[in-house]
Amino acid sequence: MAGTKLHLGIALGALLALPGAALAADAKPTFSKDIAPIFQKRCVSCHEPGSIAPMSLRTYEESRPWARSIKQRVQQRQMPPWHINRAVGVQKFKNDMSLTDEQVDTIVKWVDAGAPQGSPADMPQLKPVTDKLYWQAERDGYGAPDIVIKTPMYTMPAVSQDQWWRPLVDIPNLTEPRWVRMVEIRPANLQGRKILHHSIAYHVLSPENVQAINTGVGDNRFVTAGAQLTADDAVNRRPQLMEWAIGKGYDRYADGTGKLIKPGEKISWDQHIHAVGEAITAGSELGIWLYPKGQEPKKRTHLVGFTGLKDGTIGLDIPPNSIAHTEGFTVLKENTVITNFQPHFHLRGRALQVEAIMPDGRTEVISYVDNFNFNWMTNYIFAEEATPAFPKGTIIHVTAFYDNTKSNKNNPDPDQWVGYGDRTVDEMAHAWMNVVYLTDAEYQERVAKQGGQPGLPAAAKRTLTQQQQQQ
Repeated sequence: MAGTKLHLGIALGALLALPGAALAADAKPTFSKDIAPIFQKRCVSCHEPGSIAPMSLRTYEESRPWARSIKQRVQQRQMPPWHINRAVGVQKFKNDMSLTDEQVDTIVKWVDAGAPQGSPADMPQLKPVTDKLYWQAERDGYGAPDIVIKTPMYTMPAVSQDQWWRPLVDIPNLTEPRWVRMVEIRPANLQGRKILHHSIAYHVLSPENVQAINTGVGDNRFVTAGAQLTADDAVNRRPQLMEWAIGKGYDRYADGTGKLIKPGEKISWDQHIHAVGEAITAGSELGIWLYPKGQEPKKRTHLVGFTGLKDGTIGLDIPPNSIAHTEGFTVLKENTVITNFQPHFHLRGRALQVEAIMPDGRTEVISYVDNFNFNWMTNYIFAEEATPAFPKGTIIHVTAFYDNTKSNKNNPDPDQWVGYGDRTVDEMAHAWMNVVYLTDAEYQERVAKQGGQPGLPAAAKRTLTQQQQQQ
């Protein structure tokens, strides 16, 4: 007995001697103290009553039934919707909504411990529920848009083939030329989220503004001088203010770049609408944030859909019950800075990688999404110090993978052959990226500032320590 007491005393003394950090490591996270702050910062803007998510995560009572599902989604990094591969390519972003490794670990430990509530006194104060449309850019601190452009409303029947609604509208309240620094498209009402697949705002130019047309890219079929423009290149020559698709936020152009709009110009809309079993009337709205007068940018930015189909649309051939892949090549005809990455697929899309093949033969991955989710057309906006620059003659290589099997939860019918098309049940493969063109002198100056190496600057990488420190 004396020996037992001695051993217990030694064990107790050793336990009391543990540093506070070690004791804290064994503490179980609680919802009120540890989980609610994470949810409020990263989740509840969508997971609240009346928003786009299927459940609210504002309170413990609302969150507890979903604990196991939450663990699975955050471990797989499906939620929050930030599906970019964390090992390659640019890793610093202006709009990063992802959870840190530490936050994921905290949520997993909370669920594994039985998802305890903890003391209600530890709960942070809840913000009021948003019960109306909002601009994500305004929520992120950029203020309300300076100009809002609305389409006419369109009524989609409960049962119908996909429709494409293409109205032409004026840019209101524009009395002088102004430079655009940021744009955002949203459905005109909450119901519109159900039927709008995508909405593109093309910029119809005045004759004196034609220099905004993009001519700095070309596909693999017209590298030589004097070759004819292809259909894909002709599409890329149409200036666009923004392409919006399900789940996308805003486009914030790189500092010092923008798009010029002038009085009398118009917006040509291209809206893809699909039926959902109930009649819904909806449209789109384009919010425009302007540069302040006296702070006009010196460079234009161009939105380009870099193709993943080297043989054009006929080259997309996805057999039933199969995994398939395609690739495409685009030649940069100017020194180019790439400022964002938004992969675009439909229901069978699984992964998309963008790689630069430079004139000296060196290759570099720009971005790679390896777990694409059709419900979230996320736009990854590169941080200023992380934007890559490439010399003219660089080939942008896009590789796309498709999952037309039963394991793809988005797949409506794995027994169907799938080809290229605009319908949701068809497929596509391209990367929407905003680009800025540089003169030779500007390019050399930029490369010198990033250490003399073309491509991704060292600042584009994000270390493990930085990931853990991210708030």
